[in-house]
Amino acid sequence: GYAEGNNIAFARASGDFLLTLNPDTEVTEGTFEKSIERLKAHPKFGCLGIKLVGIDGKTQSSVRGFPTALALFGEITGLGRTWPNSPLGSYRLSNFDYDREQPGPQPMGTYLLFRREALARVGDIEAPFDPSFPIFFNEVDLLYRLDKAGWPTLYTPATWVRHHGGESTKQVRKSMIWESHRSLLRYLWKHHGKGLGAVGLWGLSAVVYAAAFVRARGYDAGFRVKRHHL
Repeated sequence: GYAEGNNIAFARASGDFLLTLNPDTEVTEGTFEKSIERLKAHPKFGCLGIKLVGIDGKTQSSVRGFPTALALFGEITGLGRTWPNSPLGSYRLSNFDYDREQPGPQPMGTYLLFRREALARVGDIEAPFDPSFPIFFNEVDLLYRLDKAGWPTLYTPATWVRHHGGESTKQVRKSMIWESHRSLLRYLWKHHGKGLGAVGLWGLSAVVYAAAFVRARGYDAGFRVKRHHL
């Protein structure tokens, strides 16, 4: 899985900056150097995300807010698009300006440059990713923990990579749909599943599972179960 694989790599890495890079990307000249330069210029940030450009040449919407039950309600009902600047629209971030350098809560894990100093503040530097999120939401979980520890993420358009998007996961689409929905719920229960938050999550869980069933056109055990049979 993505989380355990990255942990193996991070355990062997020795630099002050550590990069996760998806295989469905093309790196432009100077990308790594410019990324390190921007993160060095902003010492209060623990991670850097950059612009992702699709094969059609268009900038991809790659930065989202941290998911909450309220934000997902806005996403499901469409109210988040009606009030994009309210808590209901805080997940999709439809008004995010991709041509301006600014804080970006959780850029896609396609390209993330981490500061070693920041990772050391949120757990084991040799295993920063939670393996209970094998494919999806492991970077969201890590970025959330960094943010809560005072190390937010910076987005910059100063450099970019070409992102083909979904070339790996679409090969096992049904499994990945279920895994993404399950991982979303794991994230919500991990970070918002205490007290009154748990009440709303029970109802939301039913909605998310129903959505997975419809999108995948049936049930699937998902990545975590199937990998033991390979």
